Amino acid sequence: MENCNLCPRNCNVKRGEGQYGYCHVGEGFKIGRIAPHMWEEPCISGEKGSGAIFFAGCNMGCVYCQNEALSHGEAGKDYTLEALMEKAEELVRKGCHNINLVTPSHYVQALIPFLEIFRKNHPGVPVVYNTSSYEKVEALQAMSGLVDIYMPDLKYLQPDLAKRYSNAADYPEIAKAAIAEMVAQCSQPEFEEEQMIKGVLVRHLVLPGYVKESKEIIRYLYETYGNRIYLSIMNQYTPFGHVKAYPEINRTLREEEYEEVVDYAISIGVEQGFIQEGETCKESFIPEFI
Repeated sequence: MENCNLCPRNCNVKRGEGQYGYCHVGEGFKIGRIAPHMWEEPCISGEKGSGAIFFAGCNMGCVYCQNEALSHGEAGKDYTLEALMEKAEELVRKGCHNINLVTPSHYVQALIPFLEIFRKNHPGVPVVYNTSSYEKVEALQAMSGLVDIYMPDLKYLQPDLAKRYSNAADYPEIAKAAIAEMVAQCSQPEFEEEQMIKGVLVRHLVLPGYVKESKEIIRYLYETYGNRIYLSIMNQYTPFGHVKAYPEINRTLREEEYEEVVDYAISIGVEQGFIQEGETCKESFIPEFI
């Protein structure tokens, strides 16, 4: 943390001395919510929920972020490693199917000792790494053996879109390399009954007006990884007030747009996947943060 370069932003700030980089958080754990979470894919949430730990801050800063208060580091409270471990133990006692690290990229250095202890105490509880994919391969390699399920996004393949909506023109190449490392670590999906216990589940949020981009992303993933991964095609895009400066995405996703993307996935042979049904683009779909 002395000169933080954990992620591709390479801010080079002294987080241990109270300096903030792109992620808006300092050295220790800052967390907005720790609770069973029922809104992940069925193979992650199951009947008892995923043990979600929502980390504050984010190294992406997408203009359409649904959790803006948390991603900007405004929400959340500080935790020591010991306090976080106690909360993780509570999730296990509640019967959660896994421990789900949500937006953890900028905490990798602190998470390694936490996960080493947790896995020793609970070898049968899968660890989920839930990420935007804006990750350094070296950071992911440091997590090898500590993560059972990677749940990355693939947001864009076009650098201009990544630049406009996430200020990260290099996102496509970085995300592709990151997902390749995740698949190398967890090369085949494994299940116990209907719960995933190992593997890679790649998510893609369909943006309004960008059906063609979504199709290209799905084609890339399927042609590159086939049945070594699961896909999740999401329709939950929610246009809050801060996207008014981006009129082309300042609307909800049309049903026919989403159906076109799903139909395309089916037409090219995708079978291992999840889709969303109903009106998921509502504020009630977003958890409350402390």
